[in-house]
Amino acid sequence: MPQVTRVDADVAGQRISALAWTPAPPRVVLLHGGGQNAHTWDTMMLHLDVPALAVDLPGHGHSSWRDDHDYRPHVSADTLLPVLRELAPDADLVVGMSLGGLTTLRIAAIAPDSVPRAVLVDVTPESPLRAADLTATARGTVALIEGPQQFSTLEEIVDLTAAASPNRSRASVRRGVIHNTRQRDDGAWVWRYDRIREAPDPAQMWDDLAAVQAPLTLVEGGRSPFTTDDDIARLRRVQPSAQVITVVDAGHSVQSDAPDQLAEIIRRQLD
Repeated sequence: MPQVTRVDADVAGQRISALAWTPAPPRVVLLHGGGQNAHTWDTMMLHLDVPALAVDLPGHGHSSWRDDHDYRPHVSADTLLPVLRELAPDADLVVGMSLGGLTTLRIAAIAPDSVPRAVLVDVTPESPLRAADLTATARGTVALIEGPQQFSTLEEIVDLTAAASPNRSRASVRRGVIHNTRQRDDGAWVWRYDRIREAPDPAQMWDDLAAVQAPLTLVEGGRSPFTTDDDIARLRRVQPSAQVITVVDAGHSVQSDAPDQLAEIIRRQLD
C-alpha cells in the first residue's frame, strides 16, 4: 500500500488540507468536485500508483470554510495557486473534476507554469447551468448538496447517498460518507463541506478555457447529463487541440464509477 500523509498549507489564515500520496514530489495534482473531498480519488489512486497531491478544496474536507461562503472557481483558484506552488511545484498534470475542473481551468489561465497539462473530469463551463436544469435523480449525489444538512445517524446519510449512487456498492458509499461527514458534540451528523451559494459565471469560464495554453483532455462520463454534445462541440472550437474521451459506463463521478479506466487515461498523459 502506498504511504499517504495529510499535509496542510496556510493561505492568508485559511487552512488548505491535502493528501500526499507517497513522500516523493507529486507528479499529479487532484482537485475534487463540489460536495466531495480529497478521498474521492482514493480508489483511482490505488490503480494509478504515482506520487500525487489530492487537495481538499476550500470549504471542503479538512480545509477551512470561507466567511463569505464563496467557492466559485476564480476565488478558489487564488487560494489554491500558492498551495500548488508550495506543495506540488513540479507537477506534470492537474486533474480536476466538476467544480475542481473549473478551478483547474482558472489556475491554468492565470498561472500556466502551474498547469503543464490539464485533465477535466466531466465538466465544461456550462455544466453548472446544466445541473440546475436537471431533476434530483439525474443530478445524483450532486443533489445532496442542496438537501438536508443534519442527520440523526451515520446510516441515514449512507442510505441517502446510496440511493443517489446506483453505480457504487454500499460498502464504497459508506466509506465515502465516513470521510465526508463529522459528528458534532450534540450527536448530530453533518456534512464535512460548506454549502455552495453561487454558481460560477459560464462566460468567465469560457474565457478562462480560451486562455489555457496547456494540453487539455476532457474525460466525460457516458451516463452523465452534466456535459452535452453542444457543450463539447463548443469546447473543441475554443480549444481545437483538446482531446475528448468518453468512459461509457461512468456517470458524473468518473473517479468513483470507473477508477481503473480514469487511472489509465491519466497514466497515458504522463507517458
